[in-house]
Amino acid sequence: MKKENVKSLFLGVFMLLAFVLWTFLIKFIDVDAIGPDNSQVGFSHFNRFFSNLVGVNMKLYHITDFLSLIPLFMIFAFGMVGLFQWFGRKSIIKVDYDILILGGFYIAVLGVYILFEILELNYRPILINGCLEASYPSSTTMLSICVFSSGATFLNTRIKNPTLRKIAVFASVAFMIFMVLGRIFSGVHWITDIIGGILLSFGLILIYQFFINIKKAT
Repeated sequence: MKKENVKSLFLGVFMLLAFVLWTFLIKFIDVDAIGPDNSQVGFSHFNRFFSNLVGVNMKLYHITDFLSLIPLFMIFAFGMVGLFQWFGRKSIIKVDYDILILGGFYIAVLGVYILFEILELNYRPILINGCLEASYPSSTTMLSICVFSSGATFLNTRIKNPTLRKIAVFASVAFMIFMVLGRIFSGVHWITDIIGGILLSFGLILIYQFFINIKKAT
């Protein structure tokens, strides 16, 4: 196994542990009722400062909320590719390795997404339709980073035309950055939600890269 691949695994595990620690700190450090309906928020001074700095931009929120359907569509599209190969080749073990790993990765991402929707560790700094909504970690941030990073990796190996490959990878990275920045400056998340989403996403992506590179090393 290549040294770079082992480094990817350890760095991914480190990022996930950093996410766990960050989540723990959010629940216990500088907690105060600064959210809507007196909801409790960790790192309250830091979060309140950043929230006051960026304000709230509901137009940007609605744009990023609508565009968050694109990562879900990509998950569906890649899933259909895997299903067609599975049924066409009459065996799941005959599905291309990178598609199997991508499918497993997306199952893990969606599992984490659902988990934190249930746990509701933190609530948004604003009410949405008059209600408190879970906001930790930022699910839009997580989906955008995970789906478009893995998508860029997948397309980089699948598209043969170098110009189209560069365009696809550039578009994936640009969209990912736009979504993360859009979520930050829309003001619908505490900045700690965004940081948590980034830590979690990069931990998952690095472990995904580890499994993808295993095949390359053999």
